[in-house]
Amino acid sequence: MACPSAGHAAGQAAQISRSGGFDTPCRRAAAALLLLLLLLLIPATARAQRQMVAAAHPLAAEAGMAMLRAGGTAIDAAIATQVMLGLVEPQSSGLGGGALALYWDAATRHLSAWDGREVAPAAAPPTLFLKDGQPMAFLAAAIGGRAVGVPGAMRMLEALHKAQGRLPWAALFAPAIAAAENGVPVTPRLAALIAQDAAHLAQDREARALFLPDGKPLPAGATLRNPAYAATLRAIAEQGAEALHRGPIAAEIAAAIRAHANPGLMTTDDLAGYAPKQREALCGPYRGVTVCGFPPPSSGGATVLQILGILAHQSLAGLDPRGLDAAHLLGEAGRIAFADRNRYLADADQVPVPLRGLLDPTYLLLRAQLLDRDHALAAPRAGNPPWQDGAALASQPPQPEGGTSHVSIVDAEGNALAMTSTIEDLFGARLMVRGFFLNNELTDFSFLPEIEGRPVANRVGPGKRPRSSMSPTIVFGADGLPMLLLGSAGGSRIIGHVAQTLVALLDWGLEPQAAVSLPRIGALNAGLELEAGTGAAALAPGLEARGFPVELRTMTSGLHVIRILRGAEGVRLQGGADPRREGVALGD
Repeated sequence: MACPSAGHAAGQAAQISRSGGFDTPCRRAAAALLLLLLLLLIPATARAQRQMVAAAHPLAAEAGMAMLRAGGTAIDAAIATQVMLGLVEPQSSGLGGGALALYWDAATRHLSAWDGREVAPAAAPPTLFLKDGQPMAFLAAAIGGRAVGVPGAMRMLEALHKAQGRLPWAALFAPAIAAAENGVPVTPRLAALIAQDAAHLAQDREARALFLPDGKPLPAGATLRNPAYAATLRAIAEQGAEALHRGPIAAEIAAAIRAHANPGLMTTDDLAGYAPKQREALCGPYRGVTVCGFPPPSSGGATVLQILGILAHQSLAGLDPRGLDAAHLLGEAGRIAFADRNRYLADADQVPVPLRGLLDPTYLLLRAQLLDRDHALAAPRAGNPPWQDGAALASQPPQPEGGTSHVSIVDAEGNALAMTSTIEDLFGARLMVRGFFLNNELTDFSFLPEIEGRPVANRVGPGKRPRSSMSPTIVFGADGLPMLLLGSAGGSRIIGHVAQTLVALLDWGLEPQAAVSLPRIGALNAGLELEAGTGAAALAPGLEARGFPVELRTMTSGLHVIRILRGAEGVRLQGGADPRREGVALGD
């Protein structure tokens, strides 16, 4: 059957995007055409002189800007932005999940890393995701109570606010409360995802009533009102994060998890006992600047730094950002770094992680020597970094990761925040309580606790934080001041999205909007993925000829970048938001 003309296909693609159906070759072609049209209509880099918010939805960015205009700090803006995201982008992050944030305090010139990652309940065994000795299917594990980790986002944000917030806590919730009560329009992206996941959402009473009224998915343009979410936000505004972790809401969370047909083990004691952690950022050199990311339990900071450490031994500046050689180097450095990630990285509070060895310049030089500019490695293997302390480990097999949303903020005083938040899979555990979804974050643990008698570092454990791929990143110039803030959505693909964007900004000199709009190219474990429907797809034959295992796929990255420029005329800000989603960069 012939596919429709390009003009008709564009219209069909828009309709398909709203409905969420991509189940025929023609519809897939139409979706690819829609992506191509979006990338051709790339907006200009946003510009400002004082302050800026880049986030995944215009209403969220506007909520953050309202706090900055009221004299708030980047932290005040981040809280207002995040709670609005929980309303307008409920499939990605929210009160029921976790977050990781890097914060630069301009007054003290100090960078801190704030860990609001979810934790496993105290009763969680290493065999949590085994059934009859075999790993469960992903969705069988993810949907319901089994995979829900103790949420940490709000306690982390509250700790940040106590340390560096300026506006009253309750004021930060006002925009989201008003929007939840008055209603917000359902975007085409949200409508498509509701339709795509309707069968799972229908199994939860609260989610069904909110997103499938009259049994039909909310269409684009419909008004979404969430009074239960407004009531929860009002409770947090009045009582602080304790409203989620103790009392009636906490009791309802624990009851919903334990009563589900796929029950979990969380108790109200687990919720009450959650505490965020302040950590040291993980930093390394690249091209004369310092790149800082998040340490374990995230694998993002270390793996991005490994990719850059390998690429530092290659000349990239003269390469075509969309060309074969650039894709080869990005892909091979990523594949080598992922091999180490899958063996060594986990919650360093509970497992010895050889971070010093993984980022040692001599070790990275040895890893870089594996890279051949003409041929791909057949199967990259984990290296043997120095300063290891612990039992020999097995590499974790690949398994799905998803979800997340990223926010980058600079305020008028020069404070800067890069924060990535998540509930893991699409709509998390599909378990809704008081207007928000609970996460399924425990599926970020390895389903197999050991392989051939050797333990997996990222196995389930009581009170353990599952390994993350979230990669909030701040880059510092030679003057010691921040020059770039970025991060992305995309599960384990976040690492490749961030690494490619850093190369685009630092090696190729692209402006933020051009960098986030590049066709996505990145390693995922031992494979190399190219973004379908873009010029990257045309590189597949050449890369396959060099030995790469290549897959074409939709790459819904969610990059949000702010560049800080300093000169005789003062500070200038440039912002970019990923055109694959609905985000914006706003500034004054």
